Amino acid sequence: MKGINVGLLGFGTVGTGVVKILKEKQSLLRAKIGTNIVLKKICDKDIESKRAVTVNKDILTTNPYEVIKDPQIDIVIELIGGIQPAKEYIIEALKNGKHVVTANKALLAQEGKEIFALAKNHQRCVYFEASVGAGIPIIKSIREGLVANRFLSIRGILNGTSNFILTCMSEDKCGFKEALREAKQKGYAEADPSLDIEGIDSAHKLILLVYLCYGRLFELKDIFVEGISHISSVDLLYAKEMGFNIKLLAIAKKIKDELEIRVHPTLIPQEHLLSSVRGIFNAIYVSGDLVNDLLFYGPGAGQMSAASAVVADLVDLTQHIKAGLFRPIMDSVEDTTIHRLKKIDNIESRYYIRFMAIDKPGVLAKISGLLGRYQISIASVTQKERRKQKVVPIVMVTHEAKERNLKEALLKIGKLDVVKDKPIAIRIEEL
Repeated sequence: MKGINVGLLGFGTVGTGVVKILKEKQSLLRAKIGTNIVLKKICDKDIESKRAVTVNKDILTTNPYEVIKDPQIDIVIELIGGIQPAKEYIIEALKNGKHVVTANKALLAQEGKEIFALAKNHQRCVYFEASVGAGIPIIKSIREGLVANRFLSIRGILNGTSNFILTCMSEDKCGFKEALREAKQKGYAEADPSLDIEGIDSAHKLILLVYLCYGRLFELKDIFVEGISHISSVDLLYAKEMGFNIKLLAIAKKIKDELEIRVHPTLIPQEHLLSSVRGIFNAIYVSGDLVNDLLFYGPGAGQMSAASAVVADLVDLTQHIKAGLFRPIMDSVEDTTIHRLKKIDNIESRYYIRFMAIDKPGVLAKISGLLGRYQISIASVTQKERRKQKVVPIVMVTHEAKERNLKEALLKIGKLDVVKDKPIAIRIEEL
């Protein structure tokens, strides 16, 4: 039985998981796909530390080019992360006739155009199921199971760290810093968690999903991104009292000939399935013209979950290699009915707004008057309990309003002498 030879760059957490699966599930995989997947070489800068899996020392190396230039290796798995040297290694692997499997969403979101073009020129594939949602098979589902659909929208909780923090703040009624500290203690957050809590990681994943659904690979600068570091536990409490939960939501939706792409904290009705996604779990809510609404749900991180997705890509590629096929994963067709990307200032939404205002007559009239001047209609208003120095929270929910108008109104309101602290505004998503 002819085998497919694989080389691994990166013997860290996910890399170790991949090796474990290939060893422990070898007979099962062989029975299912009719060939052997042979791990021929593993490269890591540290090949001395013990892992949770044992491998022959002869296949270990610290030189990536022993993997990239080995003529017997058919597929290179890149799991080192980051932009460089990962980009260099992937490019060299493609030039040397290797197919590539990666989990590197940041690299593909930033450098995907060059990498996918090079892969196509060399008749090689780049697969990346583990880059979005870890073991959730969202990429394969969009590409194959939903191939006949026109996509109306994608809304996703795509970052487990941020979702854990918001869950902790909501359920334990703790502050952001305390929740972040717990996330670090449990290993859910990096030492520098900025990519997660500021929404960048979610945006990278959204870029890839948008390409698969709409056929255009946007850049990070094209997307409005807002993180969760300014969210307070009181906002989570007040939102819950009104029947909402707050989630960091990645949103792409087509409205007529425009496409909205944005990542930000969002109020979601409690009765919606996305609202109930807790902890480190991810969920992607896809709406297609044929299937209507689908929800993909599961752990968005974790060694074996991500490794499962990597191995799934390996299996797909072995079948293509056996059949002599070239099938690039980025073979999606551009939706030519989309004529422009909608700027965040032009979107229309309902909003949750919290003001900290001095408790005295006429304050509410001043605030509502300024909102009215900018065509912002109030759906409900609640004055909460008095806080220190006679300052009270005023919580409003607006009817649908244009983002630009809201920003201008809040800028004016924030300058009133009766309003203390910067007003907090959070968009409400209609689902």
